[in-house]
Amino acid sequence: MNEKIYKTITGSGATSLVMGILTVTTGIVTGVIMIVHGAKLLSCRKNILL
Repeated sequence: MNEKIYKTITGSGATSLVMGILTVTTGIVTGVIMIVHGAKLLSCRKNILL
């Protein structure tokens, strides 16, 4: 009985760890993409504003 509970808790912990890593990675990638596109918009500002 205790072994079954241990395996369940271990699996849940591993899943939570993986989901946390994926969330952080997605956030970093999204942030970098937003910064790059913002920089492109700022560099094109001269062409838009006359």
